[in-house]
Amino acid sequence: MKTVQENLLYLALTAIVVVGGYAFLRYSYRVMDKAPFTQEIVLIILGTVATVLITAMLLNKQTEVELKKEQNIKFIELKSDIYMDFISHIEQLILEKSVTEEDHVRLQFLTHKLAMVASPAVLEQYQEFLQVFNRSTRDESLDRNEGNAISSALALLTVKIRQDLVGELDAQGIYDLAAISQQVLENARESSHG
Repeated sequence: MKTVQENLLYLALTAIVVVGGYAFLRYSYRVMDKAPFTQEIVLIILGTVATVLITAMLLNKQTEVELKKEQNIKFIELKSDIYMDFISHIEQLILEKSVTEEDHVRLQFLTHKLAMVASPAVLEQYQEFLQVFNRSTRDESLDRNEGNAISSALALLTVKIRQDLVGELDAQGIYDLAAISQQVLENARESSHG
């Protein structure tokens, strides 16, 4: 909001300089017909002031864009860290083939972290993952079928996470989103049967 007000201020100042300069030039042409250098000096001053105001406005906008870019980079890094932490936690649970109360508490905190950064599509898919995960871990031990069910649910979640992190880049590439999703799911199926 502050930058919008600053831009409007610079725009108003530029308009005042242009209108005021025009009025002054009209006046100076009539009064100072005999001193032509005065007219040129006035034009130089008006041009300099207008250039300074426009440059200040452009620099202000450039700074704003750079700050937004830096914020976006930090947010994507935070997202990536939380997503990787979550996937590492699930990997650890499946490798241990047991789920303790402490693991459930850690998953609850990871759920809160995901809620802060994940897109709505990721959160919806995460809810479905949690249903599969909770069904599979009722008895606190994981057999191969339960591990495969969790892995399949995680593959679907991974597709949404990928779309959240690099979906725009995928959309610009030669593969469409459906092909990428299909490949992720096939890789998950293949790795669970291996």
